[in-house]
Amino acid sequence: MEALKQGTDALFILLGAIMVLAMHAGFAFLELGTVRKKNQVNALVKILVDFSVSTVVYFMVGYGVAYGTHFFVGAETLVLQSGYGLVKFFFLLTFAAAIPAIISGGIAERARFWPQLLATAVIVGFVYPFFEGIAWNQHFGVQAWIKSLTGEEFHDFAGSVVVHAMGGWIALPAVVLLGSRANRYRKDGAISAHPPSNIPFLALGAWILIVGWFGFNVMSAQTVDKLSGLVAVNSLMAMVGGTLAALVMGKNDPGFVHNGPLAGLVAVCAGSDLMHPLGALVVGAVAGAIFVAMFTLTQNKWKIDDVLGVWPLHGLCGTWGGLAAGIFGSKALGGLGGISFAGQLIGTLMGVAWALIGGVVVYGVLKATVGLRLSQEEEFDGADLSIHKISATPDREVSW
Repeated sequence: MEALKQGTDALFILLGAIMVLAMHAGFAFLELGTVRKKNQVNALVKILVDFSVSTVVYFMVGYGVAYGTHFFVGAETLVLQSGYGLVKFFFLLTFAAAIPAIISGGIAERARFWPQLLATAVIVGFVYPFFEGIAWNQHFGVQAWIKSLTGEEFHDFAGSVVVHAMGGWIALPAVVLLGSRANRYRKDGAISAHPPSNIPFLALGAWILIVGWFGFNVMSAQTVDKLSGLVAVNSLMAMVGGTLAALVMGKNDPGFVHNGPLAGLVAVCAGSDLMHPLGALVVGAVAGAIFVAMFTLTQNKWKIDDVLGVWPLHGLCGTWGGLAAGIFGSKALGGLGGISFAGQLIGTLMGVAWALIGGVVVYGVLKATVGLRLSQEEEFDGADLSIHKISATPDREVSW
């Protein structure tokens, strides 16, 4: 029976890993559909290569930073418990690799290729797992300190703060340091519109992310005996709440409608195992509203050229999710309890502060040393031709 449970747990978390791996196709198509046509190939290549770099770095370094273990042992050790330790690494890797995939959308259309891969290596190797270890593996006694202070530990079931807020708040300094796309904000005060290049691909990316997210959230239980249908239905309710709020506030704009469900899902990750489904619906709706309002504000008023709106979507909605777990997870609002708003506030602020510091240091150093941005000519031609020497839909065959 023990062998059967081990095998079942390994299969359970493996299926979760595969579903979150599929989400990276969603990241790719969401970016591809949003950027201009001359940058579509770059979106596809970046997501795949970032994932590959993340895998190597997280296997060699990052997983050890977060969980104090390593894989430099014989294969006979690695296959114990049906290789559960390996598939758990695979599952958590897909979370870690989401960080550069999130950042990619913010810096699209004008970032150089190789410096971003260097940033990915540092972020997935150290910046992200350092906080992951604090939140999910009791590092440095921070959780015990929060519990002694507030009565409960900081709770983030599936990564509203640990993954999404981390990615969004690291991306913000990257976007600011990189600067806006050429001619986006003109000298006469006008703003050049860069509408999505392909709404069907944008929608496909959103749908792939939505479906994969049920692996992201539900399989965060990590073993079959901890599986909770509450997590699944709360994810569903937050997703539709985000969609409907974005529909209304975004005035039928398809870009907002397809990012709304993602905003809701980002926000529900932290407390999806605690909230009542009606609470999750509200959390998702608030997140959808946050995304539409803040995307519009950052682009039009503050002139921060965050192409996919990753800071509002992941940074702010992830922050809201960390706090919302402390509100809607309480028994007073129909949740399961065992959570403290003060604890959520402390943990969330720590995550945001660490991400900001990490983003400023990593991208600040890269900008000062190797440079972050394509040349004016390369940006005008587009990242596809400048970096990859081919467009998404070549007009003719090229004979070399």
